[in-house]
Amino acid sequence: MSRPHSRFAQFRRRLEAFDPGPGWRLWLYEFLLFGFKQAWACLFGALLLLLLLATHLFYPDDAPLHRYDFLTLAAIAIQIGMLSFRLETWGEAKVILIFHVVGTVMELFKTAVGSWGYPEASVLHIGAVPLFSGFMYASVGSYIARVWRIFDFHFTHYPPRWATWILAAAIYVNFFAHHWLPDMRYVMFLGTALLFWRTRVYFRNWQTHRWMPLLIGFGLVALFIWFAENLATFANAWNYPDQKSGWRMVGLAKYGSWYLLMLISFVLVTLVSPIFVPDRDVFELEKNLR
Repeated sequence: MSRPHSRFAQFRRRLEAFDPGPGWRLWLYEFLLFGFKQAWACLFGALLLLLLLATHLFYPDDAPLHRYDFLTLAAIAIQIGMLSFRLETWGEAKVILIFHVVGTVMELFKTAVGSWGYPEASVLHIGAVPLFSGFMYASVGSYIARVWRIFDFHFTHYPPRWATWILAAAIYVNFFAHHWLPDMRYVMFLGTALLFWRTRVYFRNWQTHRWMPLLIGFGLVALFIWFAENLATFANAWNYPDQKSGWRMVGLAKYGSWYLLMLISFVLVTLVSPIFVPDRDVFELEKNLR
């Protein structure tokens, strides 16, 4: 996979090479560095969420361009900027585009059956779905691809790829099929647990790699997406049937939906992001350097 050689990458390497000293200074530095790198990884989504909130609060009602259309054009500009400043690779952008399409197809179906809706007018839309909606899915793919690279992910006990693809396909089909057939999401949760229960993700924040169970990583990412969804519905980007009379928090059931949908994006990103196995000798050397 080609890696973008942006100024940020050079700046990040300098931060990772800096030694703040032992003890509490190192803990504080690693905590701040982790937050900074996570924020940078979700740049696409953060900018889009900021635009949703800002336009909800300040966009003129009598503007000649619909708010949703402005958001679509702004999202396109963000994507062009990510590529122009080499914050994403072209390979990553292609996979993100796939998730964009996957999300838009689901949007068309879900709005048609009344699962949620877009209350404002737009010109740039397909059916009842404004085009900016696909970029919200793309931002999830962008985050996963970028955090994978920024934290130099390695994995142990990663399941066979064919099994992850079957699981991702089954999850996607269930998003449609549960409207006529029994909802199999709990089977999907069980399948995810069985496939990934032994998998560890190793990530390099400062100078050494740490690890966590990948299932916990999935849960944390989905939780932050659920928080972002609450902000987006507050900003009237879309609303659920129980929000039409006034905003209320999105139910926790949607947290489970995002967990499964995020897994589809994760599997797609494996098309361009290598599943490295930790080099034990290198990791032991890192520990000794510490």
